[in-house]
Amino acid sequence: MSRFYKITKAFCFLLVAAQIINTPITVHAITQEERIAANQSIEVRTNGVTDWPEGPVTSAEAAILIEAETGVILYDKNIHKQEYPASTTKILTTLIALEECEMDEWVTFSHKAVFDVPYDSNHIAMDEGEKLTVEDCLKAILMRSANEVSYAIAEHICGSDWENFAPIMNERAKELGCLNSNFVNPNGLPDENHVTTAYDLAMIGREFFRQDVLCEMTKTRMLHILPTEYQEDEKMEVNKMELIPGGDYEYEYLVGCKTGYTDDARSCLVSCAEKDGMRLICVVLRDEAPYQYEDTIALFNYGFENFRKVVVSEAETKYSMDSDGLFYGENDIFGNSQPILSMNEEDYVVLPKTVDFSEAKSEISYEDVAPGQAAVVNYTFSGEFVGSASIDLVKSQVETYKFETEAPAQELTSVADQKAEETTPPSFLFIDVWKVLRYVLFAAIGVAIIIGVIFFFKNYHFSERRNRFTWMVGKRGRRSYQNDYGEISLRKQRRKQIAEAKRRIRRKRR
Repeated sequence: MSRFYKITKAFCFLLVAAQIINTPITVHAITQEERIAANQSIEVRTNGVTDWPEGPVTSAEAAILIEAETGVILYDKNIHKQEYPASTTKILTTLIALEECEMDEWVTFSHKAVFDVPYDSNHIAMDEGEKLTVEDCLKAILMRSANEVSYAIAEHICGSDWENFAPIMNERAKELGCLNSNFVNPNGLPDENHVTTAYDLAMIGREFFRQDVLCEMTKTRMLHILPTEYQEDEKMEVNKMELIPGGDYEYEYLVGCKTGYTDDARSCLVSCAEKDGMRLICVVLRDEAPYQYEDTIALFNYGFENFRKVVVSEAETKYSMDSDGLFYGENDIFGNSQPILSMNEEDYVVLPKTVDFSEAKSEISYEDVAPGQAAVVNYTFSGEFVGSASIDLVKSQVETYKFETEAPAQELTSVADQKAEETTPPSFLFIDVWKVLRYVLFAAIGVAIIIGVIFFFKNYHFSERRNRFTWMVGKRGRRSYQNDYGEISLRKQRRKQIAEAKRRIRRKRR
């Protein structure tokens, strides 16, 4: 029977082989060049904006460049298209870990954290039961993209299996401004439901790149973990990100970066750079190596060469009220008055270098203002948001009146300084007069109603309900009143008669 089975199996194998040989198989695999060409043909939305600088052609399927502080979008290519983020996911994982943990906490590696990682993915060969500090975990995740360490830190934070870390990631992503993301694991390993967008990664990057400790980790060339009582091996790994110092595409203005790659996600890169006081964040998704680095550098150079920051309080003239004096007086009996409202001196807009500030359109909003703010002015150019400035409530600083005999507290060093001070308009904003008048009108109506009610009760005589009790009380009250005042009157009359009698007696004696 066994021999018959083997003969039958061999015969079937030969039949299958013959079928394969006689059947032509057509396989069409898209090449890297075809993917690049397809991605380069994708429209860049911002290139169609009037008077907006022309952005570079990139080989990424989705790419974005933003100014980090304001979030102004300088380059927009498929920024809301859902893509696989691969290991760029780890900027969110490490950000949450930094926010939730202390650096010296010990993280224990569970069986699941170690063995749920594919053998051919990035790792640092941690074993079940070993421990690392949170600081070493962050370094391993950012510098070596260690997947088992991402699982371990996720379990450390949520207190259970790493799958339960996903809701924490998605909640934090929404708080950071993400719109179209769904994270299902902490490391970006392939999952068809694990998706994000270039825009969302840029929003996460705004907070990630504010953390200097995380940025420095991403730029460190060598990961070095010393042995401890919880982990006996010395671990040394090379950071393979090429934008960092010593890399093939080293970028001198780099603040930090994180790469990612899977077969489906292709090459991904989230990075930040700063030059001349302007900080930019770039994201490229589904790119082809090594173009993720070349595209990123091209986008950074595009941003630094074509855009500038303009401080609103120094450039704005439409809202200056120096001529009206409604909320500002240079001199009065109380000394030097201060404006009630002041434009934030640190807020700025980001404009193309070829555009003057006066060309930007402004719109004032009184909704959704932060504590201490009266309003926010939003600016656009050619329909693109370019920044905003808050109008803050200024604390009053009333000074005592100073007579002319008193010496001034500070003197200007020159006539030029004095002239500059006199000609500099105060930076504050006109408030909504109609809203103020409505409030005053409502208040006046309320006061009038209260006065009317008081007047009504004071002057209106209510008919008194007559009954035996009130009649007796009234009668008793009237009698008491008459008796009291009657007795007083009689005493006065009696004293007067005695005084007259004494005067007559004295006259007779004389």
